[in-house]
Amino acid sequence: MAFSYFARLSPRLKKIYVQSDRVVELKLPRPELLEPLVAGLRMALEAEDRRATELAAGFLVRGITEMLRVPPVHVAVLAARPRSSGGELHGLYTHGQGPARIQVWMRTAAHERVVAFRTFLRTLVHEVGHHLDLAYLKLGDSLHTEGFFRRESSLVRQLLGEASPKSAAPV
Repeated sequence: MAFSYFARLSPRLKKIYVQSDRVVELKLPRPELLEPLVAGLRMALEAEDRRATELAAGFLVRGITEMLRVPPVHVAVLAARPRSSGGELHGLYTHGQGPARIQVWMRTAAHERVVAFRTFLRTLVHEVGHHLDLAYLKLGDSLHTEGFFRRESSLVRQLLGEASPKSAAPV
């Protein structure tokens, strides 16, 4: 089932949407090798140390991109999330002008509290997912499809050492 914005897409983007929706899992060859990096990220975030969190997030993302043999992406961890009329921005992936870049925020906008580890990890992996859509799956664009969100969940489960549903078709 396509999300409601599908009808407004150009024919090119509709084709990419359908391709993206078909891929529901990305399989990391050796996710257990990333466990120490995940643990380091958790410790840095829970210590509320922005610089250490940025370094740990960068190491984890580098581990994922190297494992999948795609170009690296620069990671920046910023303080409090910016507010907009649509809510809070959790993360941002940019590419095309210079090296690919991920920005994530470690504190909520309203109360400037450090976000929960799982929320932070999911946001980071979400932005990595956009990079993987372009660099690994070669989709030509990265859209929020059901497949995209399922790939995001599959990566988070692997990084946390959790079991994956049996119905997923890995890539």
